[in-house]
Amino acid sequence: MRLARSSIAIAIAVSFVAGMSAASAESFDAHVKELRARAAKAGISKSVIAKATRGLTADPSIDRLTKRQPELVKPIGDYISRRVNGPLVKTGRAKAKANRRLARDLRSTFGIDPNIVFAIWGMETGFGGNIGKSNVPRVLATLSWKQYRGDFFTKEFVDALRIAEQEKLDPSRMVGSWAGAMGHTQFIPSSFRKFAVDMNGNGKRDLWREPGDALASTANFLASYGWVPSQPWGMPVSLPQSLPRDAATRNWSDWAKRGVKPVGKRRFPKTGSATLFFPAGEEGPAFLITSNYEIIREYNSSDSYSLSVALIGDRIGGAGAFQPNWPTGATLNKAQRMQVQARLAARGFEVPNLTGRIIKGVRTAIRDFQRSISVTSDGYPDQELLRQLNR
Repeated sequence: MRLARSSIAIAIAVSFVAGMSAASAESFDAHVKELRARAAKAGISKSVIAKATRGLTADPSIDRLTKRQPELVKPIGDYISRRVNGPLVKTGRAKAKANRRLARDLRSTFGIDPNIVFAIWGMETGFGGNIGKSNVPRVLATLSWKQYRGDFFTKEFVDALRIAEQEKLDPSRMVGSWAGAMGHTQFIPSSFRKFAVDMNGNGKRDLWREPGDALASTANFLASYGWVPSQPWGMPVSLPQSLPRDAATRNWSDWAKRGVKPVGKRRFPKTGSATLFFPAGEEGPAFLITSNYEIIREYNSSDSYSLSVALIGDRIGGAGAFQPNWPTGATLNKAQRMQVQARLAARGFEVPNLTGRIIKGVRTAIRDFQRSISVTSDGYPDQELLRQLNR
């Protein structure tokens, strides 16, 4: 799985009801027995399996927690404003100043803007202040029992036990989020196994007690997906009135020639390209985004989250406050977003999911539909789009 934490949680939320009926057909104890067999087949030692599953009970809090995902329910302007103009920036600057050597190492070793990594740290756990208190094997066993996303969390459970064995950890002391994400920057077990780094060279990949290991692991994650060091993630821009509000991709120099200007203490790169992006529709603020923004979205597919990370990273690096006029109208609720996706699919547009999550591929389908009816192709799902799809 590509994602470190929050997109996993969002995916859980949309599949919760389906999992309930599946789980009821089998007792939790019987399922734990199956998990033990699965772990043993994967070559995990009997002692680790025993420590992880002895006296294990289902976590009853997951039902409630699946319904509390702010990325799904808050308007994007509200979500971003509270984070980008709040204490995360002040603390992030202090953390960056206190960890200058680490920041230099992140840039030189992985080619990553360290301010983006510090922003992820702040967004995920408040710079380590809330790394989670749930027992990771327990929550993963519960999610596996309820059969969320098929076999996904069964594999995560086995990976968690592999980590316990490889890193010589007591499974009962592996704490994390209710979705099984761990450490300062919240890696699920499969991401831990792929990307975790021993940055301080002490022989352990300790994402719980060594912030340097956690931040380097996040930088490694971003680099592994192809982060381009010479490019920013993007930037907010101002547009001339005459420019079409369509999600086109052009060279930076071409955007400048068309009268597009960066907002705040930013400059267009001399090379590369960017795509015009309207996260709240054409009436909201405009951005130019690069492939690096899409890589932040690999960490979490929510635009609310990803754009917050990007803008907080800018502000940690010295950019001024960002307080645009976000649209105040009602946004589509989950049922309506699912309806948009279903209508698009029924019309033959390629829709990557029908869960109500508006990820990149869904925006592409929306833009394709908008172009087909000759309206502004901003890729934004609103009431007017739903009305057009229902005609």
